[in-house]
Amino acid sequence: MKSVDTRKARVLVVGDVMLDRYWYGDVSRISPEAPVPVVLFREEEVKPGGAANVASNCAALGAKTRILSVTGDDADGAAIGNMLRREGVQVSFHADKSIRTTQKLRVIGGHQHQLLRIDFETRPSHQVLAAKLADFKSALPSCNAVILSDYGKGGLEHIARMIAHARAAGKRVLVGPKGEDYSRYRGAHLITPNYDELRQTVGAWKSEADLARRAQKLRRQLALEALLLTRGEEGMTLFREEGVLHVKAEKHEVYDVTGAGDTVIATLATMLAAGIALEQAVRLANRAAGIKVTRFGTAAVTRAELFG
Repeated sequence: MKSVDTRKARVLVVGDVMLDRYWYGDVSRISPEAPVPVVLFREEEVKPGGAANVASNCAALGAKTRILSVTGDDADGAAIGNMLRREGVQVSFHADKSIRTTQKLRVIGGHQHQLLRIDFETRPSHQVLAAKLADFKSALPSCNAVILSDYGKGGLEHIARMIAHARAAGKRVLVGPKGEDYSRYRGAHLITPNYDELRQTVGAWKSEADLARRAQKLRRQLALEALLLTRGEEGMTLFREEGVLHVKAEKHEVYDVTGAGDTVIATLATMLAAGIALEQAVRLANRAAGIKVTRFGTAAVTRAELFG
């Protein structure tokens, strides 16, 4: 596929950041205290997660990237910021002293087998979120695409107003949705639910025709330009007023799907911000997702890998 010049892409990422922490160890016995494995700790790895992983992917693809989010006033929040800065992302974090930075701790046994995940999270304060909205408005002139990455952690309380401000400024708005009520995403250009997320919202479908009817109805209700359904091994389906486009998944051995949705929306936004058509952007996002699932944990797909 022909390479795309992404240097003119300027992407603003807003949403719920988190620290993905991995504890690797070896399992050789069951605890005498309870029927659970005993993990002998070997090493730790930390990666940017959630919206931070989205920003990481945008930067790896060559986009000039800025991220706006809320963290705790703690070492985990600082670690996320430092990792992103090293990747060339402009970081604008509000440190909220009343919360701790969202963290997902995964305990990994032999052969990359996940044994346990522990989540740490608290919702940010209204005062900090109001300040973030003001920063969002001031950041709009310097971008040409906006990603709102919703992980349901409270950082996008003002998302409806963000969409309205971005649309008024003439910016393309892409949303990574969460939850059952999508009404708060009304007016975005494009949303990227996965199979389970869309089913929670529109109900179970009986056929491809029924799926198309339900997806198109939701798209019209929300006044979206497009809805992109990510379907794992079945690829992706794009729903627009012009019709339906299905893109088959590229054949790869699936190792870990964690963060694949982040890679998809980051690739879409970067390519659209670079000026290419939506259909081509979808095909590139499909390719990027296929590369990502061959790796363990959250990971960024680079421009060289995508066009190599």
